[in-house]
Amino acid sequence: MQTLITADELHSLLGSAEPPHVLDVRWRLDQPDGSADHRAGHIPGAVYVDLDHELSDHGRPAVVGRHPLPRHETLQQAARRWGLLPGRTVVVHDDLQNLAAARAWWLLRRAGVRDVRVLDGALEAWRRAGLPLEEGDVRPEPSTIRLQDPQRDVTDTAAAAAVDLESVRDLSSRLSQGLPADAVLLDVRAPERFRGEHEPIDPRAGHIPGARNLPTAGNVDAAGRFLTPQALRERLLAAGADDHRPVVSYCGSGVNAAHATLAAHLAGFDAVLYPGSFSQWSQHAELEVAVGE
Repeated sequence: MQTLITADELHSLLGSAEPPHVLDVRWRLDQPDGSADHRAGHIPGAVYVDLDHELSDHGRPAVVGRHPLPRHETLQQAARRWGLLPGRTVVVHDDLQNLAAARAWWLLRRAGVRDVRVLDGALEAWRRAGLPLEEGDVRPEPSTIRLQDPQRDVTDTAAAAAVDLESVRDLSSRLSQGLPADAVLLDVRAPERFRGEHEPIDPRAGHIPGARNLPTAGNVDAAGRFLTPQALRERLLAAGADDHRPVVSYCGSGVNAAHATLAAHLAGFDAVLYPGSFSQWSQHAELEVAVGE
């Protein structure tokens, strides 16, 4: 099923008999509330999604990290507020290379929404195409959609669509000992954070032992569009991925890692997300943290 959608394709679908639901997931670390920007100008009909409160849970960062998966009830109530209807296409985007929108893509697919697409190039692609924006709030008629629990079966690295701390602990142990592992572990943060030279947020600097660094910023071009599947594939192969092992991605708190998971999916790999990411790992003093390359 198609994963990316262009601005022109989305514009055409919005005029169809069953237009897709458009979700505006504007969020960034220094400005987590993007609702004001949404009201100032958004794709017609797009509903604002609050990543911090609708796509994440809070309250236990020392246990599950800074942006753990939302509870089933939280995500389902949000989806109903967005007006999602069963069987209808959903298109997600943000205004920053889809780094936040990928979180919605991953969660909704995991919750059983089959047709979730990402606006390639994010909101800037819509603007560059000269397509119209509208202002104000969008409040659709609430729906009664029923979603699956996004936290179901978060245990087995190879089989699940997400992995938990115990799975990554086991994977890291085998990788650091030079033993064969059933996955390749990718740290998609900036190189200086991976090497432990700079850590502005989490309690310890460095990376999970055995991980390889592949910054997620390299998955898109200068216009914020994803590289071709072949280019993404070559990038991942160079980092140690292969067709016989899933690619497990992590970042600081699990947001940008969803973007890397999307890139691996586009490249044709078995793509897995570690939601707790380094913000969870680094809180556990008994777990080793590596520095350097």
